[in-house]
Amino acid sequence: MTTTSLGRGANLPVDSAVVHAVLSWADHPGIPAADASALLLGGDGRVRDDGDFVFYNQPESPGGAVRHLGKQQASGTVSDILEVDLGRLEHGVERVVLAASADGGSFGGLSGLTLRLLDAGTRNELARFAMEATTETALIGGELYLRGGRWKFRAVGQGYTSGLFGLATDFGISVDEEPQPTAAPPAANLATPPAAAPAPASPPAPGAPWRGPVMGEERLPVDMRKRLSLRKEQVAVSLRKHRAEGVSARVVLVLDASGSMAALYTRGTVAEVVERMAAVAAELDDDGDMQAWTFASNPARLPDLTLGELPEWLRLHVRVGQISLFRRRSRKGLEPGQVDMRDVGIQNEEQKVIAEVRDFVRRNPVPVPTLVLFFSDGGIHRNAEIERELREAAEEPVFWQFVGLGRSEYGILPRLDTMQGRRVDNVGFFAVDRIEDVPDTELYDRLLSKFPSWITAAGWAGVL
Repeated sequence: MTTTSLGRGANLPVDSAVVHAVLSWADHPGIPAADASALLLGGDGRVRDDGDFVFYNQPESPGGAVRHLGKQQASGTVSDILEVDLGRLEHGVERVVLAASADGGSFGGLSGLTLRLLDAGTRNELARFAMEATTETALIGGELYLRGGRWKFRAVGQGYTSGLFGLATDFGISVDEEPQPTAAPPAANLATPPAAAPAPASPPAPGAPWRGPVMGEERLPVDMRKRLSLRKEQVAVSLRKHRAEGVSARVVLVLDASGSMAALYTRGTVAEVVERMAAVAAELDDDGDMQAWTFASNPARLPDLTLGELPEWLRLHVRVGQISLFRRRSRKGLEPGQVDMRDVGIQNEEQKVIAEVRDFVRRNPVPVPTLVLFFSDGGIHRNAEIERELREAAEEPVFWQFVGLGRSEYGILPRLDTMQGRRVDNVGFFAVDRIEDVPDTELYDRLLSKFPSWITAAGWAGVL
């Protein structure tokens, strides 16, 4: 089959039902990190909501018609692939913009930058568009668009020096903070960003909302910093949905380290959970730091999670117990600040860590509410003790959000919503089969759905 090489602005009909858009470039040391993305647009040229933005951290559109398949490396070339099932696109979607963003440099640092359109079934190349770039940090490579009932592909090649922010806001994606541009914005017809106060140049007074980059964020690895930035945006979107824009809170993380959790630690699920929760603290807390506990038979407070130290914190502190009944106990091999997980044990005693967190909050008052994010895989059996702790905690400025990891027995937790004798409902609970498969948009919506209503109720009751 003959490949059609397109110049900028050229188009051709697309007869394949499912296509792959493959963005590729030459692999060399020190080049910027680049990521492909797609935006599903209606007839007005804008997304319907933020779910219409498909990228590595939200890898599938709501209907599943557009998917981010990820990167491949072969023969000195890196490729990032998007799949578009044209037949499954929802009614009202008239364009799929095939875009990309670069971090750690501009697209001018990439050679051999090419967008190819392939038939997903036969792998035949339908079109090829070789692009040139200089200072652009985001670009639109091409687009699939509906014209006269037939899908077509156009080579676009439009760049942005304002990065992912400029690209996203052009099509109606909600973005809370605008980075300082490194150059004048492109001549494209940019949409006006949503009205919002700009990020302050310095941290505000204690208790006031802080929505700029958090101190230490710039020290994170490029990929982690990019994930954090996008996740903060998703947290902000969830807060707006629940009428809690601008809310500030102290965020506390509690991690189950009982024996049944071992597989979740080993496969990296717990580390990923911590990274995702760091975005909640970065958006809600004025300094982005998060207090943390681990627990099993006994609770243990971990060092505070400071955002700039996130990779090292994950390495040192996301751990389960090391139990041996037949050898003498030894503390050799522990690094500074690490908890000896054998002291934590292997059984579930949630009531102990709940009591310890309550004591910390009482001894360390702050002018904002506290949100406790509590992760466990179940096996809960101290129902009376847990209920007593949380019933007493209803008079304290703390909201407890429990998340179940997998299908298990969660004892009293699912029934706490109907627990009588409290002035306010201070507990939320939901469980997921595989939290790693839950998109950030859904996870943050579920995490934050009850917190705003609790703040209102706690205020009326005099708890806050």
